[in-house]
Amino acid sequence: MAGFEPSLDLQKAIRARLLARPDLLALIPSDNILDSNGRPERMPGVNIGEGQTVYRRFDTTVHTNLHVWAQEAGLAGSKAIASVLVDALRVDAQIDGVMTLDNFVCHDLRVTQTQFLRDPHGSYSHGVVTVAGIMKAK
Repeated sequence: MAGFEPSLDLQKAIRARLLARPDLLALIPSDNILDSNGRPERMPGVNIGEGQTVYRRFDTTVHTNLHVWAQEAGLAGSKAIASVLVDALRVDAQIDGVMTLDNFVCHDLRVTQTQFLRDPHGSYSHGVVTVAGIMKAK
């Protein structure tokens, strides 16, 4: 589909799914879930980050990183937020039906990896949640 980047469609859908989760909004204000660079000024936060699109003949796989940030000495807050993200970002077309986006249809969405990093100065925790979605153009 000319003119549309599947990773942008998926980014919008991911943000909408996260904003629809009261359990996540109990941990993070909705204004702190956004597309931005670097460590956020407001904590805790989720930055919907980098994307990679792998094109195949009949479908596309989109990989996206979500960066979880919390101001804490340990990693417990970031891990709690990541656990909600894992649950919120699970779509199986055979069980849930497909997720219709603006220009694509997502047939499968899942978290493929989480990684947690310590701030060298001990003030922040940083988690990276990697998501993969199988998409087809409408």
